[in-house]
Amino acid sequence: MRHISIISSSVRVGRKSHNVSLYFQNYLTENKLATSEIIDLKKYNFPIFDGTLKTMINPAENVLEFADKIKSSDGIIIVTPEYNGGYPASLKNAIDLLYEEWRHKPVGIVTVSSGPFAGNQALVSLQFTLWKMMAWTIPAMFSVPTVDNAYDENGKALDKSNSDKLAAIFIKELLWCIEADKAPKHQ
Repeated sequence: MRHISIISSSVRVGRKSHNVSLYFQNYLTENKLATSEIIDLKKYNFPIFDGTLKTMINPAENVLEFADKIKSSDGIIIVTPEYNGGYPASLKNAIDLLYEEWRHKPVGIVTVSSGPFAGNQALVSLQFTLWKMMAWTIPAMFSVPTVDNAYDENGKALDKSNSDKLAAIFIKELLWCIEADKAPKHQ
């Protein structure tokens, strides 16, 4: 069974995007699609980095742990809110910390917002950043408008039928990319 890490990128008090991270963890488990874990950037509490992991002389243990989790995951789901048209600095900081760990890694992007546009502006800039890191962003997306009214604090979707329908499409695409990435390469 494949292993998918879910990055919960918001570190703000009262964050709602974390509820969507919990939803995806529950969805993967309930449907026996993959093992999963949430990488909560709030718990990591990273400082602003002044270099990449590769250039650090004595990287902190939590930095090495984070890098290992990204590298050892078969795929990544990034759940991010949109703040003022972009994604959080905590996520940019964590992405820029690594390089090789992102290379060709299948990544699905989930965006949320408290308004009606579901984080679509954050999606574009995050896709571009991951593209520059040579990650493989999947073409499917999962966008959540008015997130405050969509998932509870345990990750339960208030409209489970619709959320599960959209998640099935999103996860199917991520799993396809994971399998394609793991397939033997022909020379």
